[in-house]
This record gives sequence, C-alpha cells and structure tokens, in this order.
Amino acid sequence: MNTAAEHDRSPAAAYARSAEAAGRAPSIHNTQPWHWRVHPDRLDLFADTTRALPGTDPDERMLLVSCGGALHHAQVALRAQGHLAQVRPLPDPAQPDLLATLTISGDEPATAQDVRLVQAIQLRHTDRRPTVDLAVTAEQVDELRRIAGEFGVHLHKLTRDQVSELAVAVSRAEEAAAADPAMQAETAAWTGPGRPADAGVPPEFIPDRRPETDVGEREFTARGALAVGGGHDKSSTYAVLFGEADDRAAWLRAGQALSAVWLHATALGLAVLPYSQVIEIDGSRAMMRRILSNLGYAYVVLRLGVADPDHPLPGHTPRFPFDTTTTIDPS
Repeated sequence: MNTAAEHDRSPAAAYARSAEAAGRAPSIHNTQPWHWRVHPDRLDLFADTTRALPGTDPDERMLLVSCGGALHHAQVALRAQGHLAQVRPLPDPAQPDLLATLTISGDEPATAQDVRLVQAIQLRHTDRRPTVDLAVTAEQVDELRRIAGEFGVHLHKLTRDQVSELAVAVSRAEEAAAADPAMQAETAAWTGPGRPADAGVPPEFIPDRRPETDVGEREFTARGALAVGGGHDKSSTYAVLFGEADDRAAWLRAGQALSAVWLHATALGLAVLPYSQVIEIDGSRAMMRRILSNLGYAYVVLRLGVADPDHPLPGHTPRFPFDTTTTIDPS
C-alpha cells in the first residue's frame, strides 16, 4: 500500500490495512487460500478455491483453518488501529465461499498488548528446527489455553504417553501421504522448484536432513537447505487444539484460535511447529480422536518450545502481493 493510504483514516483504508496484515497468516503449504474484498463499510473474506488441495485436503478442513487464521490476523490488525471489530462467520448460505464479514463496531485506543500482537504478525513463522533444552512453563500453557478458549476451542497439553501415540499417528499419516500420488504431486507443486514465486515453501525453510526428534516432521518431496542443528524435542510441549464440532464453522473458529495461540506464543518467545498431517489423513485423524478419548475433534497439533538461537531462520516465506489477494470495491 502507498504512503497516502497508510495515513488514510477512513474505515475502508483500515479494512485494507487489515487485509494486508492478514496476508502474513499461516496456511497449509503456504498456499494462502484466501481473498479479501474491501468495501467502504465492511471487509469480506472469501475462500480462494483455486489454491485448494483436493488430494491433501479434500474436505477443505485445512483451507478453512488457514482462512480462519487470516481472519484473526485481520482482527488483530484492526484492533491495533484502534477499532473494535464484529465478525459474522459464514454470513450467506448462498455464497459458500464467503467465509466471514468484518465490520468496525466502535473505536477504542489500542493497548500495549494489541501492539505486541500486531508486531507478532511480522515475527511469527513456522519453525521446523528442533527445540533446545528449555521447557515451556505451566503458566505459558495456561495462558495459551485461555486464549484458545476465547474462540470456543480447547487446548490440551499431551501427556508423555499421548506424545508417543502422536508419534505413531504422525508416522501413519506420513506413510499414507507417501503412498498417495495426488498428495505427493501437491506437495511437490508447492514446495518444489516449480512452486509459485510468491507462495509455497522454499528449500531454505525445509530441513536439510531429518531432525532427530521423538515426533517426526512432515516429509517433503526433496531435502531442503535449513540447518537443523543438533537439538532434540525432549523439552518441547505438544498440544492439540480441538472442539466438539467438525464442520466448516468449527474449522474457521479453529483457525482463529490457532492464529491467536500462535501470535501469543510468539510474543512469549516460543517457537511453534504445526502438525496438520495427522488431520489430513482419515486414519490418523481417527487416532487423534482416540487420543482425546472421543471428547472432541482434533483441528491441529502444535509443538511449542524454544528454538536454537545459533541456527536462525533465513527470514519469512514468500507472500502474494496485496493486489493478488485483495479487491478494493469503490462503491
């Protein structure tokens, strides 16, 4: 956005700035499967199904989770501009790709926490490096649990035995993905040399070798260039975001909760690695439900820990330009 737009205090300009900030949200394979339409009186979020992954994500679970993350990023950006936002999820049954409408419902000065969260949008990243020997505190887990609960989503810290079960579920998911040509093709399309220039996962964000961790990570179609160091995940905390419902509205809320937890974790200095592969495969998703004693449906698993400061990340994964993911409606 240009400098003049940055100083424009109209609601439309605030919506546009929020849509731009939302472009930094996490998404499966960094597909960024959202499109914003900025109106003078509202901001509409649409699913961009041209970036869907029918082989990997046939029910569009992770697409909705990804879009929910973008929705929360936009909420954070509006709040940091001093605006209160009202969200109407899935507002029009006749438009299934219209996922939410954001409207400014009032004004209130941004707090220091609001500023920290919008700054966390610029710092947040997926960290596939092993963590170091520093534990996540019980107080930090409790805070993240409270944050998830604001969206009607539960955060459950896995026990040692449940982490072992998670490792099996991840292994099963990776085996299923490796045997599925459609999934392999989609992974290659978004992480290989032919990936879009402004999306996907470049090799510098993919480990150069398989990390020595108790819970395996996603297997990409080729080795990357990210130095993983010699750490392990022994001090990591594994947690699952879950809820009682398993439908589009629930997946969108799960994405909002994921974004909120991730931004707060970033502000706390924690590194986050999501495990969505156990949700993408029917069998491993059922295993996660059993781990939860059938109390709910798993939306995504998170590894929380402290990254090795001696092996910094190269920066941020690429993002589509603003005018690719956003349309300005002048009427």
